[in-house]
Amino acid sequence: MLPTEEAEDDDGDEKQLSIIMTYPLAAPSSVRNMDVIIPYTSDMPCDPRGQRMWWAFLASSMVTFFGGLFIILLWRTFKYLWTLCCHCKGKKKDVQRVSNPVVLSDGVIKVVGQRESEVAVTEVGWMTSVKDWAGVMISAQTLTGRVLVVLVFALSIGALVIYFIDSSKPIESCQQFDKDYTLQIDMAFNVFFLLYFGLRFIAANDKLWFWLEVNSVVDFFTVPPVFVSVYLNRSWLGLRFLRALRLIQFSEILQFLNILKTSNSIKLVNLCSIFISTWLTAAGFIHLVENSGDPWENFQNSQPLSYWECVYLLMVTMSTVGYGDVCAKTTLGRLFMVFFILGGLAMFASYVPEIIELIGNRKKYGGSYSAVNGRKHIVVCGHITLESVSNFLKDFLHKDRDDVNVEIVFLHNISPNLELEALFKRHFTQVEFYQGSVLNPHDLARVKIESADACLILANKYCADPDAEDASNIMRVISIKNYHPKIRIITQMLQYHNKAHLLNIPSWNWKEGDDAICLAELKLGFIAQSCLAQGLSTMLANLFSMRSYIKIEEDTWQKYYLEGVANEMYTEYLSSAFVGLSFPAVCELCYVKLKLLLIAIEYKSDQRESSTLINPGNHVKMQEGTLGFFIASDAKEVKRALFYCKACHDDITDPKRIKKCGCKRMLYSKSNYNGYIKSINDELNPTFLPQNPKPALMRVQCAVRGPPAVRSGRVSVPLVNNRKGSLLSPAASYLHRLSLASSRELYHSSSAGTGASDAIRLHRACSLPVKYRYHSSHGSTSTIGPHTLLVEEEQQSALSPKKKQRNGGMRSSPTCSPKIIRHDPLLVPGHDQMETMDENIKKYDSTGMFHWCPSKDIEKVTLTRSEAAMTVLSGHVVVCIFGDVKSALIGLRNLVMPLRASNFHYHELKPIVFVGSLEYLKREWETLHNFPKVSILPGTPLSRADLRAVNVNLCDMCVILSANQNNIDDASLQDKECILASLNIKSMQFDDSIGLLQANSQGFTPPGMDRSSPENSPVHGLVRQVSTTTGANIPIITELVNDSNVQFLDQDDDDDPDTELYLTQPFACGTAFAVSVLDSLMSATYFNDNILTLIRTLVTGGATPELEGLLAEENALRGGYSTPQTLANRDRCRVAQLALYDGPFADLGDGGCYGDLFCKALKTYNMLCFGIYRLRDAHLGAPSQCTKRYVITNPPYVFELVPTDLIFCLMQFDHNAGQTRTNLSSHSTFCPSKKSPSALSIPSSARPGRSRSRDLRDKQNLTTAT
Repeated sequence: MLPTEEAEDDDGDEKQLSIIMTYPLAAPSSVRNMDVIIPYTSDMPCDPRGQRMWWAFLASSMVTFFGGLFIILLWRTFKYLWTLCCHCKGKKKDVQRVSNPVVLSDGVIKVVGQRESEVAVTEVGWMTSVKDWAGVMISAQTLTGRVLVVLVFALSIGALVIYFIDSSKPIESCQQFDKDYTLQIDMAFNVFFLLYFGLRFIAANDKLWFWLEVNSVVDFFTVPPVFVSVYLNRSWLGLRFLRALRLIQFSEILQFLNILKTSNSIKLVNLCSIFISTWLTAAGFIHLVENSGDPWENFQNSQPLSYWECVYLLMVTMSTVGYGDVCAKTTLGRLFMVFFILGGLAMFASYVPEIIELIGNRKKYGGSYSAVNGRKHIVVCGHITLESVSNFLKDFLHKDRDDVNVEIVFLHNISPNLELEALFKRHFTQVEFYQGSVLNPHDLARVKIESADACLILANKYCADPDAEDASNIMRVISIKNYHPKIRIITQMLQYHNKAHLLNIPSWNWKEGDDAICLAELKLGFIAQSCLAQGLSTMLANLFSMRSYIKIEEDTWQKYYLEGVANEMYTEYLSSAFVGLSFPAVCELCYVKLKLLLIAIEYKSDQRESSTLINPGNHVKMQEGTLGFFIASDAKEVKRALFYCKACHDDITDPKRIKKCGCKRMLYSKSNYNGYIKSINDELNPTFLPQNPKPALMRVQCAVRGPPAVRSGRVSVPLVNNRKGSLLSPAASYLHRLSLASSRELYHSSSAGTGASDAIRLHRACSLPVKYRYHSSHGSTSTIGPHTLLVEEEQQSALSPKKKQRNGGMRSSPTCSPKIIRHDPLLVPGHDQMETMDENIKKYDSTGMFHWCPSKDIEKVTLTRSEAAMTVLSGHVVVCIFGDVKSALIGLRNLVMPLRASNFHYHELKPIVFVGSLEYLKREWETLHNFPKVSILPGTPLSRADLRAVNVNLCDMCVILSANQNNIDDASLQDKECILASLNIKSMQFDDSIGLLQANSQGFTPPGMDRSSPENSPVHGLVRQVSTTTGANIPIITELVNDSNVQFLDQDDDDDPDTELYLTQPFACGTAFAVSVLDSLMSATYFNDNILTLIRTLVTGGATPELEGLLAEENALRGGYSTPQTLANRDRCRVAQLALYDGPFADLGDGGCYGDLFCKALKTYNMLCFGIYRLRDAHLGAPSQCTKRYVITNPPYVFELVPTDLIFCLMQFDHNAGQTRTNLSSHSTFCPSKKSPSALSIPSSARPGRSRSRDLRDKQNLTTAT
C-alpha cells in the first residue's frame, strides 16, 4: 500500500509535514497498516517516504550482542578441542621419550626445550603485560584509573541527561548530524564508552561473564544505535534509558573519592542508587512502549506520555497507591507493569523503610567542629555523664575566673540522654557535643584535635574495675598522641601504679603541660594530711574548687565557713616593687595591704629549672618575674600583686583602689614571659650561687667560701618540687662541689699514716651539711688534732627569734628538752665519731624525701589482738580498711608516704596501725614494707574488740577506707561499711583511767600532758591529742563514694539530702571526704598547671617526677645513703595546727585579731598562717558540750580569735628537733619484731603464756618511742 498524505504545503516552504505512513511488516501478500507520525523537512536527506527504521537501531544492538556471544562461545569450543587434542599428543610424546631415551642427544633435546619455553614465555608475557595494563587503567588502584572510572561515570550521567532532553521529542525523527549538537555530544560520549569497553574486555579474565555484565549490556544497547543514527541521519530514542543503570555504581565512585567512609553511609547510597536507577530505567521503558504502541497493532494504540509522567506512574504503582489518572494502555506496557509491580512493590517495601531508618539513625551529633578565629577550644572525652559534665562545667565556667574565652567540645561514642542534652543546650554558646570515639582518627579530625588547646580525659570514679578504666584512658592518650603528638593532655587516673604506663608513651611530656591527676594518690594524700592537721583535707579541697560566695546574715558557723569557701587558689606574677624583699616581708605586705595571702612562689632561671617554694623563709629574695601562689576570692583581686607600685599605692588603704598605674616598671604575664631575666646580686638572692665556686685551703684549713647564705650556714632553701625532677638545692650542690675539691687537694697534700687519716677526717667534716659541723660558741675555729678547721658562727634558728628557742614537731615531741639549741655542739673531730657517721645506714629513700627502712616481712609487723592490747599505742593513726582478696587495690602507699615525709624527724613519725583483712593487706604490703612504724592487726573495723586493742581512743586520727567496689543499684548502700564503722566508733565508751595507767607506766606521759617546754616556744602551742572517754570525740575521717551518703555520718546535723557535699557539716568539719571533690582539679590544672604541682606537693609529702620514675621501675622505694644533696631535701616546710589556749600566742587567743597573729607568727617564727579550725558552737559565747570543729579559710585581718581556736600554719623544718631522741630511737638500732616499732610496751614479765626465751627476745627487740 502507498502512503497517504494527510496534509501538504503547496508553496514548498520548509514547514514540517505530518505524514501518516504505512509499510509492510511481513510479506507483501499479508500486510497490516501502521500509521506513525514522523517529522520531515525537505532539506533533510531522510527517507522521503517517511519509512520507520527503528528495527535498524535495535538490530545493530542485537547483532553486536549475539554476534560477540557467538564468537566467544565458538572460541571457547575450539580452545577446548585444541587443548584436548594437544593433551593426548603430549602423552604420546612423553611415552616415546621414556621408551626411546637415546634417540636424540641430550644437547639437542635441551636446546629444543629452551626454544619452546622461550616462545611460550614470550607469548604469555606479552599477553599478561597488555592485560595488566588494561586492568590498571580501569581500576581505582592508581590515580589514572580513578580518574578514568570517575570520568566514565560522569559521561554516563551526561548521556542520561541528553536522553532526558531528547525524551521531549518524538521517539523517532530525522536529524542531521552536523546540525544536531546533542547528537554530536552523544556521539563523542559513546566513542569514549567504546574505548573504555575495549579496555574492560582486554582486562577481563572471563570474557563470557564480562559479555553478560550489566554494564556491558548497557553499552550494547546504547553505543551501536548512535553510530546507526549518524549513518541514517535518524534518531531513535530507543533503549538509551539504560544509561540510568550506571547510577548503581555511584557509591563506588564516592568511595574512590574518599567521600564515603562509614558503612552506614555506603549502605544508604547503595540503596538509594539502586532504587533510583531501577525507577528511572523502568520509566524509560514505559515511555518507549506507550509512545510507540504495540507492533502487532500497527502502533495504533500509542498514547503521548512525557518521560516524567512515566516516572510519576511508576512511583504511584510501586507504592500501591494507584490514583488512575495515568495508566498504561499498550499491551506491552501493561504486561511490563504486571511484572514490575511485583519487584517494584517488594523493592519499595524493603528499600524505602531501610533508607528512612538509615537517615533517621544518622548521628545527630555527627558533624565537624568549625574553629573560630581568636577563640581556643578544648576537647573533653572519656567518662561523659550528666554528673561528670555538670561538675566540670560548673567549675570550668565559674564566674570567679576571668572571661573564659574557651569553647568546650565533648566527644563521646554514645549520644547524650535528654538531661545531658538539656545541659548542653543551656550552655550552647560555649559547649558543643559530637558523637564519636577518640580511638578513631576520623573522629579526632572532626573535633579539630590538632588545633585544640588541650584534651581532657575524664575517668569513671565509680567503676567496678579501676585498672580496666585506667587502661581505657591510657589507650585514649595513646590514640590522641599518635594522631597529634604535640597536643596537651590532662587525664584522670584511678590507680597510682597505672601512672607508670603513661611514661611509656614516647610523646608524653609533662614538661610541656601533660598531666595525670591520680585520684587515689590525691584522695589518700588529702586524708593523710588530715591525720597531721585535722580539717586540712576540706580546706585544700575548697581552695582549688570554684565556689560562689553565699552570704548569710545570721551569726552561725555556716556564715564563717562559707566566707572561707569563697576563696580559691590563683597565680600571678609579682610587681617589680617587691624585688629585693624577703618572702616573709612580701607575704606580710600582701596580706596587710593587698588583702591577699601569698603561700608560695615559683623561680625560673638559667641556672636552675623552675621550682616551687612553699613558705621558703627569710633567705629567699624576690626577683623580677617571680610567680606567686595566692589565696583570694577571685582572679581580679590577685591582679593587685601585679599592679602594686610603692610610689603610687604606698598610702592607699583601700585595696580596691590599687589599679594599674603609669609608672615605668616591668609587667609580666604568661603571654610575654619568656624565661626571664638577668642574674641578681648574690647578696640579694642567696638562692643563686656561682657556677664554679673554688674552695681555698690555707695551712690545711678548710675555709668555706661562697655566697653569704653558705658562709653563714643558712642553707635552708626548701626545695619542695622541681619541674624537671631535680632534687638538689643550689646550696647543697655548692657544698658537694666544695667537698670534692677539698678531698682532691687533701689527697695530694697529706702524707701517709696519721696525716692521711686526719686529712680524710677533715674532708668528711667539710662534706657534712652545715648543721652537722662543729660550731663554737665564742670563736670561729676549732682544733682537730694538729690541724685547724675553720667553722662558722652559730646560726640563729629560722623559726625562733632567740638562739635558745626551738621549734617542735607538728603535734609531737612533747618530752623534748627545751634547752637544746638549734645547732648544738656536735663533736665531729673524733675518729670514732667520724666512723659512726660513715656507717652504711640508709635512713631515707634515694631521693631523701621519705623515711625508709629495710623491707620487713608482713609476719613481723602483724599483731594479734592480745599483743596489740598489751602494747601501749598513743598518738598513732588507726586505718580501718574494708577489703578482701578480690577487692581492687586502692594504693595504701599513697596514705603512708605523706606520714613518712623526711621533713619529720624519726621520733615525730606517727605509728600507723592497719585494721582489716590480712589477705587484702598482704597484697598491699609489697608497697609498704619499706616504711618504718607500720603495724597490722588482722580483723574487722566493725569489731569493737579490735578497735579497743589498738587504743582507738588514744589515736590522733582514725581513717575509714573501703576497697570494695559495690555494684549496687541503690547508691545509698555503696558506703554502708564505712558508715557502719564510723557510727560504731562514735557510739563506743572508754575508761580513761586504763589509758592513763598504761601511759604512766615506765615513766611515760601521754601527749598533751607535758608542759616542760618554755611558755614562749611555739612547740608549747602545738595541738596534742588527749585521751577521750566517748567515741564521739575521736577524730575520724571517713571516705565516701556517694556524696549523698554524708547525711548518715552525723545524726545531730540538719543537712538536707539534696545539699551539696561542701555545704554539709561532716565535710565542713573535715570528718568526711569524697573523691568527687577532685573533679575540680581538671579545670584548675588546665588554667594553671602550677596549681596541680602545688597541691600534689602539699598532700603527697614531696612526691616528684624523679620519684615517680623510680616507682615505675621498681614499684618500691629504694633506700639511699645520706648525702648533702638528699639531706638538703628534708629542709622543706610542713603543715601544723597551732593551739591558742597556751604557748607564745596565748595573749592573742582571747579577743585578739587574726591579722596580728598572722604578722607575729610570720615575723617571729617564719610560720605562715592560712586558716582556723574552730569549734562549731564557738560563736555562741557560752560553753558547749559539742567538740566538733569546722574550717575557716584565710580569715580577714580583723577576724576575732577565741582561745579554743586551732590555727593552720606552714612551719619551717627544724634541724635540731631530731637530736633529742637519738638515744631513744633510730633507724640503725631498729630491729623488726612482731611488735609495733613505735609503741611503748608493758614489761614482758607481766605477759602471761610466754616462754622466757620469747620474753628476752621481745625485750631486746622492742624499741621505745612515741
